[in-house]
Amino acid sequence: MRFLGNIEAKTDAKGRAFLPASFRKILQVSGEENLVLRKDVFQPCLVVYPESVWNELLDQLRKKLNRWNAKEQQIYRTFIADAILLTLDGNGRFLIPKRLLKQADIEQSIRFVGMGDTIEIWKNEEEGETFMEQEEFSKALQEVMSFNNED
Repeated sequence: MRFLGNIEAKTDAKGRAFLPASFRKILQVSGEENLVLRKDVFQPCLVVYPESVWNELLDQLRKKLNRWNAKEQQIYRTFIADAILLTLDGNGRFLIPKRLLKQADIEQSIRFVGMGDTIEIWKNEEEGETFMEQEEFSKALQEVMSFNNED
C-alpha cells in the first residue's frame, strides 16, 4: 500500500471532507475498510492510518513501552486517546471532529499528502512548513542516503 500525491480539497461547514478517489482506490485494492485519524505527534497536521498500519504502530509502541511504568503508560494513553475511528460514507466522505481541526489549525482549505502507508491532512496554506526548500532537501537527502552504503 503506497499513498502518493499532493491533493488540494476543502471541508464543508460540518468538517466533512472527501478522501481523494486515488486514495480510496488504494484502500479498496488493499482490502482496508477501517481508518484511524489522529493529530501528528510533531507537525500541525492530521494523519490518516489504514487500520492495519495503525495496529502495527500500536504493537511497536506497546513493545517499547512498559505497562508497569507510570510515565510510559501515560505516553501510550496520550497517543491512543487522541485517535478516532474514521468511517467513509457511500460518497467517500468522512467527518473530521472540530477538536482535531482546531489542533491542526485547519479551517476549510486542506491538502492531502500521500506518505506511503499513511495520508497527512494539512491546512492548505502551510505548504512552506509541509515541505523543505529544494536546496535544503537535496542536501539532506544526499546526507541520509550516503550515510550508510550497505544497501
